[in-house]
Amino acid sequence: MPLGPKLREHIAERVRYYRELGIYDLYRREVANAVVARAPSPPSAGGAEDLFAPARPESRAGDPADALRIIREDLGDCTRCVLHRQGRKQIVFGVGNPQAELMFVGEGPGADEDEQGEPFVGRAGQLLNKMIAAMGLRREDVYIANVVKCRPPGNRTPEREECDTCSSFLMRQIDAIGPRVIVALGAVAARNLLGLNDSMASLRGRTYDFRGSRLIVTYHPAFLLRDPRQKGEAWKDLQIAMRELGLPAPRKSSS
Repeated sequence: MPLGPKLREHIAERVRYYRELGIYDLYRREVANAVVARAPSPPSAGGAEDLFAPARPESRAGDPADALRIIREDLGDCTRCVLHRQGRKQIVFGVGNPQAELMFVGEGPGADEDEQGEPFVGRAGQLLNKMIAAMGLRREDVYIANVVKCRPPGNRTPEREECDTCSSFLMRQIDAIGPRVIVALGAVAARNLLGLNDSMASLRGRTYDFRGSRLIVTYHPAFLLRDPRQKGEAWKDLQIAMRELGLPAPRKSSS
């Protein structure tokens, strides 16, 4: 159904507003198969600018490292949601190999991460390093990021608006890196990526098609520190990721 001129102008104004915020893609969460859909591009009239066409600044990048640098510059000293005025010290963008085949996505920075500006550097990060080593990889082989880039006060769970605001930059990171496998660490990461509100028991144990990658859900390392009995279950999830990557299975987990 063609858009009327008033509706088209209204949508165009909304798209301009989001671009000023640094948001270049509008996503609709697809519950059935977790596919992220973009709004279709209507035909342009009279040579006018096609406001619905992708216009990401990183589209001019020569390689993933350059693309990530551009995305970080676009993020800037972000003030797009309330987290910037709730005690964060700095933005925690992401770390690792820009050409990684494996990417881990967590919930958000904690106190240590906010202090150092790097995700997963505290106790949970030390456990994540052991999990990565158990897979036969090094931390520098993978890429690590979070759903939100600023520490929520008191390490509370990020609110939906905060996640939605930051998710555009996470999606751009994922697209720039193009990992073969994404591991969602914990329910917050899994639910925000997949658009599902299921329990961890329902989300785990399977793979999802996601933006050209295979996505696997496992427990957050912080949860495993609280309940070490679940480490065996997390190892099962990591073995699914290893099979997707074609990695040989070690005899036992070192975590």
